[in-house]
Amino acid sequence: QVQLVESGGGLVQSGGSLRLSCAASGFSLDYSAIGWFRRAPGKEREGLSCISTSDGSTYYADSVKGRFTISRDNAKNTVYLQMNSLKPEDTAVYYCAADTYSDSVGNCDGMDMDYWGKGTLVTVSS
Repeated sequence: QVQLVESGGGLVQSGGSLRLSCAASGFSLDYSAIGWFRRAPGKEREGLSCISTSDGSTYYADSVKGRFTISRDNAKNTVYLQMNSLKPEDTAVYYCAADTYSDSVGNCDGMDMDYWGKGTLVTVSS
């Protein structure tokens, strides 16, 4: 049974940092694409960053480029999202998702993801 469990969310002040973790089980990270997405209140889901777990290629949305870094530890079946210089507009529920049929990051819009975690809340205070 495939599961994705996010952790690491919380309350942080503007300018602060958080590291989110996505622990995957039920499939191997050796050949997949994992992405981080968020949904803010009243807004549509936004694809932030995706990583190919086979070759490490990455995609970043313009809104987080230079501030967020995605990485993976295949031995731990875990993907991370390091978030620096956080802004109040980064407040959202953050989700990780997996495409277990392809290792391509594509345009990281979530349409190819076949499994989703339940999300972790990130709140950035001003």
